Amino acid sequence: MLQRPEAARLSEILLARGWVTPQALTLALSKQWRTSAIDLAALPPDARLIDRAGADWCLAQGVVPWRRTGGVTFVAAAWPERFESIRGRLESRLGPVRMLLGTGQDCTEALLAARRTALIRQAETCVPPELSCRTRNEARLGRILLVLMGALTLGLWLAPVMVLALVSLVAIATLVATTALKALAFRATLRGLREADPVDGAGIEWKWPVISVMVPMFREENIADRLIGRLARLTYPRELTDILLVVEETDSVTRNALSGVKLPFWMRVVTVPDGPIRTKPRALNYALNFCRGEIIGVWDAEDRPEPDQLQKVARQLHFAPPAVACVQGALDFYNPRTNWLARCFTLEYSAWFRGVLPGIAQMGLVVPLGGTTFFIRRAALDHAGGWDGWNVTEDADLGVRLARLGYRTEMVATTTHEEANCRPVPWVKQRSRWLKGFAMTWGVHMRSPGRLVREIGFWPAIGFHLQMFATVQQFLLAPVLWSFWLLTLGYGHPLGPLVEGWLGTVVIASFLLSEALNAVVAIWAVRRTHPGLMPWAPTLYFYFPLACLAAWKAAYEIVAKPFYWDKTTHGVFDHAADDLDGTAEVAPDGSLVPILGAVTDQPGPASSAAASIRITGVIG
Repeated sequence: MLQRPEAARLSEILLARGWVTPQALTLALSKQWRTSAIDLAALPPDARLIDRAGADWCLAQGVVPWRRTGGVTFVAAAWPERFESIRGRLESRLGPVRMLLGTGQDCTEALLAARRTALIRQAETCVPPELSCRTRNEARLGRILLVLMGALTLGLWLAPVMVLALVSLVAIATLVATTALKALAFRATLRGLREADPVDGAGIEWKWPVISVMVPMFREENIADRLIGRLARLTYPRELTDILLVVEETDSVTRNALSGVKLPFWMRVVTVPDGPIRTKPRALNYALNFCRGEIIGVWDAEDRPEPDQLQKVARQLHFAPPAVACVQGALDFYNPRTNWLARCFTLEYSAWFRGVLPGIAQMGLVVPLGGTTFFIRRAALDHAGGWDGWNVTEDADLGVRLARLGYRTEMVATTTHEEANCRPVPWVKQRSRWLKGFAMTWGVHMRSPGRLVREIGFWPAIGFHLQMFATVQQFLLAPVLWSFWLLTLGYGHPLGPLVEGWLGTVVIASFLLSEALNAVVAIWAVRRTHPGLMPWAPTLYFYFPLACLAAWKAAYEIVAKPFYWDKTTHGVFDHAADDLDGTAEVAPDGSLVPILGAVTDQPGPASSAAASIRITGVIG
């Protein structure tokens, strides 16, 4: 049987498998639904009608308000079986309507031809102004920085020891607080493992949903062919898999690379128009208009997800309460032994995604999403307003906004392997973008602190401060903390008289406990996946100082280049995954069936103006 327990209609299965051309299917459907098919390329729609209905909504529903004649608005629909469910909204905005039929591609192209600019502007401004980085007050920020710099300069001139003591106190308090949060989260992770109740849908009938996954790509010259091979390992039903490769209009490098690759029927390329900014969240917002899934996911261009990842995601979201809007998978690297930096990066990521983040979710705190391998219900994403197109850590910001709306994020037991960024300069650039985004996200959500506390709760608000602001502050003030090691070496310190005796012992002990916790969590996290990295955990002490450089770079960019996206180059060390990609069993497309309605023996869409198709029964 063609129709299995899936959320795909027969018409979608036929198209996805390449067993019928869109034109032939539309012709057959027009006879079944007793209406007419229309060529939107030859007869373009009235753009004013599209504006009244909403271009983004029309894209999502696969309809194009065409023209108004005799008091009736004719609407071209790609999915006639959905028309009655949206008739009410159409008639509330357009008056009496009548359905025509058009292919999905024709409807999309007609909408883009008419309102492409409006769609990209919406992608830049879909998040409310009060929750977006785009509306930050530059003059106010300048005044605050001027006052802080003036106060610091005056303080260092009049009472340098007192100022240093105050800064040291803030740095130590931040270290203690973030260490306590990590310890509590790690404890919650361990407790959650003991109490875990695995999702089991055995014996329960339910339909697999359509899942759309967007893969933003920018200047990816050497990754396109390998990406296709890695995603071909997915075992989710092909007609329910909707992969969108998102590329910028001005990115000739990636577009040329993709032009030489034959994409399977379940992958599409979405080209994002150019604009005042060129960021990943802006591209995601635009591409979201073309997603057909009820679950939306994001992967990076160098990712290699586990073959059954989409099954695990669909199962967990189906059986989770409605309040669980999002699931985050773990990230790992397929080149952990490239060099010392790769080893430490792997230890850090493993500690975060396996040791700390599950505990943060268990504690009910805000879960900052990881940028890749997170999957969210489409309804919740629309409720949140999509991504902030101006935020350079759009993932973390989305996690906060979901929490403010009352949604929860859970971890899902699946892993995506990607390429470890293990060259010092690119590492600092990438980390500076993360820290800049954390600081800007904190600033946006602190515009109304009282409202934030009311919406997410007191303790989650404290956790939010520690994860966003305190993380940046800790790296900025790290040199102040390092200076206290002079005391252990017998050298003098400006604050030596103030921290003599037990107070100095407490300060040094807090440093040691923090580093010990980092090592313990990292060792525990890699004990099964990368046991050979366990001896390298103590060297994390020499790894994290790189983030100090990144933090000061981020501080400069917050003022000078707040929306600058420091691109991370992919495909440098991903040869480690080639053997896995080449030997892995590729899930069959099942598209070796002649295409109905096309004069061709090759899978895929074909042109056949005179082709006919006979279908018995109802196509739903």
